[in-house]
Amino acid sequence: MLRNIAQKSKRRTKLRLNRSFNKIYPSATDAVKDIPNGSKLLVGGFGLCGIPENLISALREKGSKDLVVVSNNCGVDDFGLGILLQNKQIKRMISSYVGENAEFERQYISGELEVELTPQGSLAERIRAGGAGIPAFYTATGVGTYVEEGGMPIKHDSDGNVIIESDPRPSSVFNGRKYVLEESITGDFALIKAYKADTNGNLIFRKTAQNFNSPMATASKVTIAEVEEIVEPGQLGPDEIHLPGIYVQRIVKGPSFEKRIEKRTIKTEKNVSSEKKPSQILREKLAKRAALEFSDGMYCNLGIGIPTLASNYLPEGISIELQSENGLLGMGPYPTEQEIDADLINAGKETVTFIPGSSIFSSSDSFAMIRGGHVDLTILGAMQVSEKGDLANFMIPKKMVKGPGGAMDLTASGSKVIITMEHCAKNGSHKILPECTLPKTGTGCVDMIITELVSIKYT
Repeated sequence: MLRNIAQKSKRRTKLRLNRSFNKIYPSATDAVKDIPNGSKLLVGGFGLCGIPENLISALREKGSKDLVVVSNNCGVDDFGLGILLQNKQIKRMISSYVGENAEFERQYISGELEVELTPQGSLAERIRAGGAGIPAFYTATGVGTYVEEGGMPIKHDSDGNVIIESDPRPSSVFNGRKYVLEESITGDFALIKAYKADTNGNLIFRKTAQNFNSPMATASKVTIAEVEEIVEPGQLGPDEIHLPGIYVQRIVKGPSFEKRIEKRTIKTEKNVSSEKKPSQILREKLAKRAALEFSDGMYCNLGIGIPTLASNYLPEGISIELQSENGLLGMGPYPTEQEIDADLINAGKETVTFIPGSSIFSSSDSFAMIRGGHVDLTILGAMQVSEKGDLANFMIPKKMVKGPGGAMDLTASGSKVIITMEHCAKNGSHKILPECTLPKTGTGCVDMIITELVSIKYT
């Protein structure tokens, strides 16, 4: 009997070893060849950083249709997931951000594409929960918005009428605060990008290219990892590994990587003699005023545009640390031309640098920091703010859709929220209103508004 048990144990060990050594695929084409029509795909990356570009290209050539794709965004018009959009292979996107992808926005508004807009932190946690076998969880993100109340357009007809909309979510009260119930997300296949892999499937990510890749890998039935280098087991130290091989079923070494940079931003020399445009002067004025709200030792998250500028005008003796929701704490200044690295960007897709003490982590860990209340101050832009402190800043129905990104999570986190914006819209209409008329990002969340005309603190 003992001999039989020993023989069975040896066979099981051999099977495990064979399974791990069979993870290497000769090409991206071979790795995706069994992805059928109608599959649900979890695709890593943030903007264009850390996207599995070769796997996406191979899937475009294969031509699988009616795909449901879960990804933070959808690349740009002619790169990343944008090429699947152009080829009409995607039926539904589950994303947090449309951003600068004009084709994504056009297909959604025209009714060619179904879109579930999801707060970025909720998206990351829904995926993480799916990989951990947790069917649902409660969160404060989205309370009082379309997330809780439903009615967000998912699909339009060709005339712009809504034919599918989001359902209301259940809610409950814990310790006197309201929360909404979010269901977890799992997928049939995950397409991810890593820096190195060993043949067992253990992965190492590089800089901010980790982002959504690691949570995506945990939540799928089959994870396909595109990597830059493959090594033998033991060549990666156990404490170097970011994602254990148990989550990875297929590995392919990419033949080449374009690593396109969405916003190539470099450090510029100050030229005091150059004439500034009125718009630039206004932006700097708002940023300088916002910077007066920094306190020494704060952890801060700064939105795209004017909020990011505020860090350039720190008062003397004040030191802060910048958190970027794509997985970076301790964000440094823009790089020189020689320092540019496609794997190191901020949440605005701009190239940045490290500073001494910087740290890198996944998108799910990043939003754990935010939702857990560890970020002290958030500065954002806005389309509208109400007299009650409600905020709207992500879409104009039927006209412009950018997506909530991480703003819903930031405004629900309990951090101090400051809004910097021009006092009026381009058409002259007021932005500070009795009630927001646009879809709300958060309710009663704004602590201060800064415009070129006023500074208002809510009490």
